Amino acid sequence: MGADEAVTPAIIQARVPGSAPPPPLLHGPARTPARAAPRALVAGIGFRHATAADEILGLVAEGLRQADLPGAHIAALATAADRAGDPAIRAAAEALGVPLVAIGVEALREAGRRVVTRSVRIEALRGIGSLAEAAALAASGPEGRLVLPRIASAGATCALAASGDALSS
Repeated sequence: MGADEAVTPAIIQARVPGSAPPPPLLHGPARTPARAAPRALVAGIGFRHATAADEILGLVAEGLRQADLPGAHIAALATAADRAGDPAIRAAAEALGVPLVAIGVEALREAGRRVVTRSVRIEALRGIGSLAEAAALAASGPEGRLVLPRIASAGATCALAASGDALSS
């Protein structure tokens, strides 16, 4: 996609296509490494306006490492619809070769009921505890589960959610 091309992301309210029942939650001190990557692994991203695509990409890679899925492929990046036009998130999705899923306010709020971390700032701004977790959960569907709760860098947050059976390699 060229720099001059306009992208109008779709606002979704459902899970990533191809997803099925989710795997169990895989975080915390008792975490065991995953045997295979989930079919639909979504990276939910929250970010400040000055954040660069490289920072987002680095945070996604770190999230996969922390989730014991360093070789897994992300099926999509998801963020709030009002941020989906930002060049940094668009460039990150393009670099990963995945769609950018724009999540509408109502879908974020619905998924926000299932987040496990809380940011006072994001709760005040958006009415949800974690934009990254809510975006990942909304994009992975009502049965999606967090694989990795929100992690943060200086300008971004990332959470991983999955639904679907494990892929056979």
